[in-house]
Amino acid sequence: MESVPAATCAVCGLSDNLLRCARCHSSYYCSRQHQKQDWKQHKTTCTTDLQHQQDPQELQPPQSSSEEVIHGARNEVFTSGAELRTPTERALKSARRATPISGENIVRPRAAGFKDFPVSAGPPFSHKNRDLALDEMCRNVIRDMDAYGVCVVDHFLGEERGKKVLSEVLDMYTKGIFKDGQLVSSNGRQDLKTIRGDQITWIDGREQYCSHVGQLISQVDALIMRANKMQDNGKLGNYNINGRTKAMVACYPGSGSHYVKHVDNPNRDGRCITAIYYLNLDWDVRRSGGLLRIFPEGWRDDKVADIEPIFDRLLFFWSDRRNPHEVQPAFYTRYAITLWYFDAHEREQACRLYEKERNKTELMK
Repeated sequence: MESVPAATCAVCGLSDNLLRCARCHSSYYCSRQHQKQDWKQHKTTCTTDLQHQQDPQELQPPQSSSEEVIHGARNEVFTSGAELRTPTERALKSARRATPISGENIVRPRAAGFKDFPVSAGPPFSHKNRDLALDEMCRNVIRDMDAYGVCVVDHFLGEERGKKVLSEVLDMYTKGIFKDGQLVSSNGRQDLKTIRGDQITWIDGREQYCSHVGQLISQVDALIMRANKMQDNGKLGNYNINGRTKAMVACYPGSGSHYVKHVDNPNRDGRCITAIYYLNLDWDVRRSGGLLRIFPEGWRDDKVADIEPIFDRLLFFWSDRRNPHEVQPAFYTRYAITLWYFDAHEREQACRLYEKERNKTELMK
């Protein structure tokens, strides 16, 4: 089991006797002096959980001015210039670069590789020139992943099929099969809800109660596998994608539920691409919150990608340390389905290391 990087002071890097920002629960400091020193930068990404009850041991943002405290999390500079052409380009904003501060999710990959799910009708699969439409979508994914490390695909299934997937997810949630999201490890001193507030369930896609979710999975598989095998496939060509996780269906139940900045795969567990499909009808991020903010490392101008979790939107991004990201507080119920795709070589190395560590533990007993 992979370890989670320890929290450290955002200013000096110390890891002892840390206190946490009481607003966003994301940044740690060894003293109030260091928090005040960092506030000018931290205020651009500090988010307020409106349901949060103050912990007397947590730090408060320094009261330099009332306007700064109230609006510190709202300072965004939108990309200017010519009209942006693609959903990915429209998602780009300017903001302070962030670093990961929490671990990846616990996931269980398939023992084998991909299965042959039947590909059903739905954009681009319903197009009369299906192969040409799918090739064009693949080229868009390759282009955006090369340029940004992020790709947004809108209207992926179409309204009718997207609503059928949503209906199955709502039925699963009503039946009570969702459980609180977990972390790889925890020191027991921190309330898990301050890190992630989602509820999740893992599904294979072949269950009788989620046939439409299974069709969604098959279409995402078809897109990723086709792009991975195309010629001139850019950075995707660096990976041999031959497996993925089950689908993680997640619900953020409102009331300020969120997930602090983290990296899906900081420790080379094999995951190379994160794919997220959103199911939220008539979602207004200004009223409902729940924005996914990605902080791609190494970008010039400190750009971020702000992804609104709108209905029938599919998102891809690199799973490793290149893309720290957070789910900002959601004030209405927010649904998403996530898949992680594995690079065969990195996954094999991770499994070999895990087996070696497990054998060592057994010998020590």
